[in-house]
Amino acid sequence: MTRLFAALSILFLLTAFRPPPAEKITQEELVRRTQELADSVAPGNKEPWKKYYADDAMFFDEKGRSMDKAALVKDVEPLPTGYSGAIRIVNPKSHIENNVAILSYGMDETEIIYGQKMTARYHQTDTWMLRHGQWQIVAGQVLRYYEDPAQGEADLKKFAAFIGTYQLTPGVTMLVSAESGRLYAQRAGHPREELLPETSDVFFRKGVEGRRLFHYDATGKIDKLIDRRNNEDVIWKKM
Repeated sequence: MTRLFAALSILFLLTAFRPPPAEKITQEELVRRTQELADSVAPGNKEPWKKYYADDAMFFDEKGRSMDKAALVKDVEPLPTGYSGAIRIVNPKSHIENNVAILSYGMDETEIIYGQKMTARYHQTDTWMLRHGQWQIVAGQVLRYYEDPAQGEADLKKFAAFIGTYQLTPGVTMLVSAESGRLYAQRAGHPREELLPETSDVFFRKGVEGRRLFHYDATGKIDKLIDRRNNEDVIWKKM
């Protein structure tokens, strides 16, 4: 009886002091909380950010900034006078396991600036953890989708000066040509791409970040094509 009593006592203690089961969370609840965070941006409501971000959270935004919770909460401010906006959470995906939940989603932003409508698209991934009975974000990262600039009007009279072969290095060339009022560039061994005008001398390629610029020398002649990416230039000299 003594051994049985001891065994029952140990079983009781193990049961009594067993930690409670982890609080489960669903994708729907994660999306609801994330939309709450998004809705708080325009009015500058800091409370959801204080609630849902852990004190040791890491956050990396689309501007390249690395922020802790204090910096992130401080960054939440109301939009200026004459500005309004909304952010809608779209296409969420999640992976939830034990005390970790990863939510990845898109954000469609609409901003009205004195009656003028602006839009932007972002993608964010957050890592939530259950600690001390509370689900909070411990890490988040935002990326902004690239969008082509507005297309301008080409000055067709300039195309004759742009046409020609440009060289990056011996054996690596690019042919610029014009056809039916459109400008094209074709690197040797690659498909031809249309150069779309942003201004009469600045062009872009659809879906490709960066610009192509034609440079004039001191005599007013085109001497090089500049392939500009992230404010750094690759120079192709006109042959």
